[in-house]
Amino acid sequence: MAKQIQAIRGMNDCLPQQSGVWLWVEDKIREVVASYGYREIRTPIVESTELFKRSIGEVTDIVEKEMYTFDDRNGDSLTLRPEGTACCVRAGNEHGLLYNQQQRLWYMGPMFRHERPQKGRYRQFHQFGIEAFGLSGPDIDAEVIMLSARLWKHFGITDHVTLEINSLGSNQARAEYRDKLVAYLSKRKSMLDEDSLRRLESNPLRVLDSKNPQVQEAIKDAPSLIDHLDPESEQHFQALCERLDKFGIKYRVNPRLVRGLDYYNRTVFEWVTDSLGSQGTVCAGGHYDGLVSQLGGKDTSGVGFAMGLERLVLMLETLSLTDKVPNPVDIYVTALGDSVDVFAQQIAENIRDELPKVRIQYHCGGGNFKKQMKKADASGAKLALVIGENEMAEQAISIKYLREDKPQVTIALKQLGSFLTDIFE
Repeated sequence: MAKQIQAIRGMNDCLPQQSGVWLWVEDKIREVVASYGYREIRTPIVESTELFKRSIGEVTDIVEKEMYTFDDRNGDSLTLRPEGTACCVRAGNEHGLLYNQQQRLWYMGPMFRHERPQKGRYRQFHQFGIEAFGLSGPDIDAEVIMLSARLWKHFGITDHVTLEINSLGSNQARAEYRDKLVAYLSKRKSMLDEDSLRRLESNPLRVLDSKNPQVQEAIKDAPSLIDHLDPESEQHFQALCERLDKFGIKYRVNPRLVRGLDYYNRTVFEWVTDSLGSQGTVCAGGHYDGLVSQLGGKDTSGVGFAMGLERLVLMLETLSLTDKVPNPVDIYVTALGDSVDVFAQQIAENIRDELPKVRIQYHCGGGNFKKQMKKADASGAKLALVIGENEMAEQAISIKYLREDKPQVTIALKQLGSFLTDIFE
């Protein structure tokens, strides 16, 4: 017997019993983004490696340690996309969508990072994100945050997530703050771990994001970035907070909040939860005014967020909030006897024509009444249509309720459409 081939570590199958939850989550997301006028963009999963080096930053963990990078047959360096923002900007620049225009875009699909697999975080993971271009005021920052808050409302998890916000200021203000932070941390090198020492030379703001308790102790009294903002960024942040207050969006200002990607400026935010054990991020984003020009386009502001769908699905399952996921089958059609097989299957097709939104499964493979009813019950269907020789002769259908304590009824075949319409529409 040949050796069985298994999935690559950290790249998981989504099995039929799980896919219903995913489809439900994706449908809810599509409803919300449509209500804000965002349009979908689909980009390739493979991009030039240079795209991510220039956007994310060569001295980030993603580029240094986590990207799936390879040379193709032409010798070009390609990478499986580790995130979606850079791909949106590349596509926008390439197709002339961004300069002197306003775009509200969303995307959803697989991303790839070579991390240690753990629950809710895999090497192939799925991400949903939005990006708004050509808008630079606090109003678009507020809209992006409110859109994410509306998602939590739709999923019923508003009470299980907390919004943290901060401002990174302008590039110049951040550069001046960087010097002060380096001076502070240089006096405490003995308290920094290996990663923080490396970041001290390359990207010192990332030290503020360390989860190491000893490093957290070292940065406890570090100068705060929000106290070193330029006047324009301070005014922008104040206006954002006022809007969030007005719209009832609760938040906490976290002066240690930075993003792991180099292109952010001004507003940054994260939605965090402790419903999955230790506190974890379920959605993160912010403002990035320099990224479009950094990738070869004209100066264009941008703001957006991304969320990992595996973590969101895990959270919904953990909180037992997936009871609204629709069952894959509404009606199970049985055929009791070979002589009625074609007749019964034609009825299933007729229902699909008349009620295209109703999910119907036809019993294939024959079997007695008991076997077919067992399959019908296992399908999760609400109704079973029982069709035997008597029903075919009388042009009638027997209907058995599988989820309600109601007696079986028999109706004329010509009344079936209106009967089912009253139940399912």
